[in-house]
Amino acid sequence: MTGQVRTVDGRVAGRRGQETRQKLLDCLSEMLSSSPYRDVKVIDVARRAGTSPATFYQYFPDVEGAVLELAETMAAESGSLTELVRGRSWSGRAGWQTAQELVDGFLEFWRHNDAILRVVDLGAAEGEKRFSKIRLKVLNAVETSLAEAVSELQAKGRIDKDVNPGAIAGSLVAMLAAVASHQKGFSSWGVKQAEIKPNLALLLHLGVTGRKPTK
Repeated sequence: MTGQVRTVDGRVAGRRGQETRQKLLDCLSEMLSSSPYRDVKVIDVARRAGTSPATFYQYFPDVEGAVLELAETMAAESGSLTELVRGRSWSGRAGWQTAQELVDGFLEFWRHNDAILRVVDLGAAEGEKRFSKIRLKVLNAVETSLAEAVSELQAKGRIDKDVNPGAIAGSLVAMLAAVASHQKGFSSWGVKQAEIKPNLALLLHLGVTGRKPTK
């Protein structure tokens, strides 16, 4: 843990305090994986962490405040998704590899953060600006770089000049997010998990380049 960690009243937490705070966050994260967000109570998180509600309130104003801490950390980690797009080639076989690696990375990021992303989506859908801002930050990690890639291809005359790079990139990122959040549901349609990635990568490649990939 880097930087100073402060309690709700502004005091700087010591090493043990930081460890307690992190344990509370870890326990909350585990509970969100198995319980609906609205059912998670402070007393349950504190009990799971082996401490008291009073200790919880030293570090967080409420459950939502702690969830926002988890979400902020997750959003910061989404920066790794940018590296899957920025500066990568979309030409020939390299373009197909770029599409595959972006799909792999995006789906894995969503699986790893599924619990907190579900809460973020819920909060954003309900109009909570803090959750909306975090969701946008995660999606922007890919959308901005994808738009740049489309613009570069457009400048080289490989994509129609009337195409709007931002609209294309935003649509593709929305598609990735929708598929990522519905990964478990594909089985009800008779689609195997192993079949999702190559087909999603194909759609992504077509969306960016307007062409079938060179495999």
